[in-house]
Amino acid sequence: MTNETLQLPQIQVDFHRPLPDICRVLLLGGRPPAIDWLHAALVTLPTPEIWAVDHGIDLCRQSDLPPHLLIGDADSAIPENWAWGCRSATRVERHPVEKDLTDTQLALMRAAKGSPSVLLLSGAFGGRFDHAFSTIFSAAQHQGTCLLADEAEIMLFVHSGEQLNIKCLQAPQALSLLPLTAQVQGVTLRGTHWPLVNATLTQTCPNAVSNVLEGTHRHVDVSVAQGTLGLYLCYEGTFPM
Repeated sequence: MTNETLQLPQIQVDFHRPLPDICRVLLLGGRPPAIDWLHAALVTLPTPEIWAVDHGIDLCRQSDLPPHLLIGDADSAIPENWAWGCRSATRVERHPVEKDLTDTQLALMRAAKGSPSVLLLSGAFGGRFDHAFSTIFSAAQHQGTCLLADEAEIMLFVHSGEQLNIKCLQAPQALSLLPLTAQVQGVTLRGTHWPLVNATLTQTCPNAVSNVLEGTHRHVDVSVAQGTLGLYLCYEGTFPM
């Protein structure tokens, strides 16, 4: 791999631009990733730094991963695990329960103020839809490289003028393109059964869903001229170890 690529157990992504040397792994309070998938991902990521976001501290303790940062209001974490996190974390930032932003949004703001890094959000899927909705749109606005992933689902963001080349190490069950701005223009997609060339996708009719790889092809290329696109992959079953 080069410093322009990022690898997870299921995919290898070429961003065609230099990536930061640090990957901050934000463990959130949604459906927790499988521990074996999480450990496998940490092996491939550049200088991984664990951030526990509130309930994410429960997974940290279960996985024996002391966090670099523990952040949140402690309203959903198991109390003894939060106490363990306070003892184990390099830094703790506790916020009041009554606040406008979610714990995940606070963590994203904290990351934006720090040194450049890739952000991998895990534990972002499942659970409450409103939190998942907030997380996806907040992550899409992050100025650096950000993605959501676990063993069952992955969301990548493609912004104006960007191109991603994806090598599928594990074939997804489905691949969907989700417009995260009112319009996404100049969308080109190759390597799938239903390719696109210079297409326009709209939020009012998000119809580019449930695509699949073309035959035994394992490479997907996607580019965007204008707008922000969510590239979503879902996988059947659990990550094979």
